[in-house]
Amino acid sequence: QSEWFGPFTLTNVIELTSKFTVAQILAREDFAKRFGENQPISITELLYPLLQGYDSVAIESDVEFGGTDQKFNLLVGRELQQMRGMKAQQCFIMPLLPGTDGVQKMSKSLGNYIGIDEAPQEIFGKVMSIPDSLILPYFDWLTDTPTKEITEIRNSLESQSVNPIELKKNVAYKLVTDFHDAKSASLSRDFFEKTVQEGQAPDDLPEYVIPSGDAAVGIKLSNVLVSSGLTSSSGEARRLIEQGAVRINEIQITQNQPVGQLEKGILRAGRRRYVRLI
Repeated sequence: QSEWFGPFTLTNVIELTSKFTVAQILAREDFAKRFGENQPISITELLYPLLQGYDSVAIESDVEFGGTDQKFNLLVGRELQQMRGMKAQQCFIMPLLPGTDGVQKMSKSLGNYIGIDEAPQEIFGKVMSIPDSLILPYFDWLTDTPTKEITEIRNSLESQSVNPIELKKNVAYKLVTDFHDAKSASLSRDFFEKTVQEGQAPDDLPEYVIPSGDAAVGIKLSNVLVSSGLTSSSGEARRLIEQGAVRINEIQITQNQPVGQLEKGILRAGRRRYVRLI
């Protein structure tokens, strides 16, 4: 973008903004909603669709893909091309993928995402946590499942003739296979069935040595969770403890205890993360 916006002058900005009216920009759904609720909308935000649309002009785009939330911006690019006498680009609008909470769009900042580079067991477990309402969209949007099979899945869900858990295992298996391999998918499925469905601890648990002596000074359970790799941050560790999602030998731990009070045994965070304390 710096190639064409680097030399952009005030004259260029005025020329670009003259192509559209405020009423046209406010027609964008989120702008219209905020305007109707008397919420502030900055001038910068109003300019963004025009600048994004100009990208299509600069690169002479033939095709542009975007989520449904980008429909307005994509169409601005198409209109700008036509104003310049260019062939209008084709716009492919894709549905926004809901996150694992089933409510908001998938976003790392919201914590409802599935990372494509995450461990196989993590991907499988996160897919298993989705609400039943997302089973069909995940099959349809994220896998190459044939249309006929998609229809069969829809019918089985509507008739309640299939256990949703089995369908989730199926889509989870497909996704782990796509981003890793079939062997990892099989192992992840076995891990889920044994640890979550049957409530057993995995056989090959990593080990973590509980600090002692001077090394234990100031160390708490939250530190152990981070150091052992069960959580990515102290904040996440404390949140899991407060939510009652941390157990040692299947005894719920709801206080961020000093490390000296921790028993040796199997430490579990959430439903899928384990380590053996020694």
